[in-house]
Amino acid sequence: MKHIKIRFGDHIEAQKTTEKSFEEMFQTVNPMFCFSKQIWKPQMDIFETRTEIIIHAEISGVNKEDIIVEVSNKAVKITGSRNSHHPDRTATYRLAEIQFGQFERVLYLPSVIDVAKVSAVFSNGFLELSLGKLLKKNITSKKNISIDFI
Repeated sequence: MKHIKIRFGDHIEAQKTTEKSFEEMFQTVNPMFCFSKQIWKPQMDIFETRTEIIIHAEISGVNKEDIIVEVSNKAVKITGSRNSHHPDRTATYRLAEIQFGQFERVLYLPSVIDVAKVSAVFSNGFLELSLGKLLKKNITSKKNISIDFI
């Protein structure tokens, strides 16, 4: 059984994009004006319980071995690729909405996570990451805190 690759580290960065390229402008007008590989962003949900953060990623058509998850205690980066399947090269497309190629998402987490409590499940085109929160122990609260407003 193949497993999802999970890497742990301290620095997770998104791919840098400063402005829309020429081909990106045409891609929004007509998807057939795709001159090179586009990076698509799969849709994701993040929700939080008292003990963990759950991430659902909709990445249908992606093989499990093509998914890489990088985890730090503050962010998660999910990368991979979806291969295109053209049944007939002579066919004329009338609608082309499904994106193929490389994908990348960097998600900054609302709480610090415990990297020892990370698990992943991939089923029916959905990736589910469960990230256990790092519980802060022995936090003392201060009373009579003064706050200055500017």
